[in-house]
Amino acid sequence: MTRGTDVLVIGAGAIGAAIAYYSSLLGLSVRVVDRGAPGGGTSSRCEGNILVSDKERGPELDLANYSLGLWHGELAEHGRRWEFEQKGGIIVASQESSMVSLRRALTAQRAHGIAVQELEADDLLALEPHVSPGAVGAALYPDDSQVMPMQVVAHLLALARDRGAEVLPRREVTGLLRKGDRVVGARTSHGDLPAGAVVNATGPWAAQLAALADVHLPIAPRRGYVMVTEPMPPRVFHKVYAAEYIDDVGTSDASLQTSPVVESTPAGSILLGSSREQVGFSDRLSREALRRIARNAAQLFPFLADVRVLRHYHGFRPYSPDHVPAIGADSRAPGLWHATGHEGAGIGLSVGTGKLMAQALAGHRPDLDLSPFDPSRFTAGGTP
Repeated sequence: MTRGTDVLVIGAGAIGAAIAYYSSLLGLSVRVVDRGAPGGGTSSRCEGNILVSDKERGPELDLANYSLGLWHGELAEHGRRWEFEQKGGIIVASQESSMVSLRRALTAQRAHGIAVQELEADDLLALEPHVSPGAVGAALYPDDSQVMPMQVVAHLLALARDRGAEVLPRREVTGLLRKGDRVVGARTSHGDLPAGAVVNATGPWAAQLAALADVHLPIAPRRGYVMVTEPMPPRVFHKVYAAEYIDDVGTSDASLQTSPVVESTPAGSILLGSSREQVGFSDRLSREALRRIARNAAQLFPFLADVRVLRHYHGFRPYSPDHVPAIGADSRAPGLWHATGHEGAGIGLSVGTGKLMAQALAGHRPDLDLSPFDPSRFTAGGTP
């Protein structure tokens, strides 16, 4: 049998990589295992957003603010490695009723220390001259940022390796090792991997892994599309989205939901979103989702109606039924920990999740109270 480690992280995406990095930083021995290549799942099929603007008041906003402090603080020296760009985010209100709701949200966010500035219509056009002139106002979040997700995964894993961590790709977990009621490792396609703690960082596949320990964890895949335009000179200068996006993020409706999200890339292409729907892990193309994304984007930025789309891609985001991630030890299966359920915010929240998990794994008091994220809150019926 392979020698044991303090921590076995299952899942080598952004969340798993961050847990491995911070755990190794605290002196824990770490092994990371993934059935595919590092970053090959959800982390490779997203925009790489680091947002506080779309978070409502509550534990997720606290985690987002904490994570933002890490990206802008102790991790800033690595920003060039993962193409960190503090572009800022703008939420656009197209109706007075939307502006009223937006003001209510930003008031609550300011109370949590979030930097946000209300914009009149003229101020918005000064920052985004190509946005629809029908907007009545907006809110600017200067700290909203973006990274290249695959570079985040690669660099955090490299830093963990420098501190002795081992990364084992293309090894599928087929079962969990037990000693009485305790989880003490994982059985894989290449042999057993014993560990003092096993961390489930498998994103939208987390429910299946939890089931190996007879634990109910109602994390489900939620599919989302992104469209990519041809490169062009800069015409979009922030991450810009409609106020409806916040409501769509927080909805529990399983049907197709779309709202306009538009942002540029350093290469000149523009990313168009967003959509979300619960269709399991279906890869069947949804032309309706793409049509809605294109129509919504052109309503937000009219010039996009004449821009050519080069490609599209989709990913499966880990949806939590109460819209709060599952982070921490699972009291129903001692030795098993979870870090999943971040849905589309996983990249931005990855470093905060990683540091808090590492602190708890090392027996330290985490910087944030993890009780709101307790994985054991879920009942057999799937609700907290």
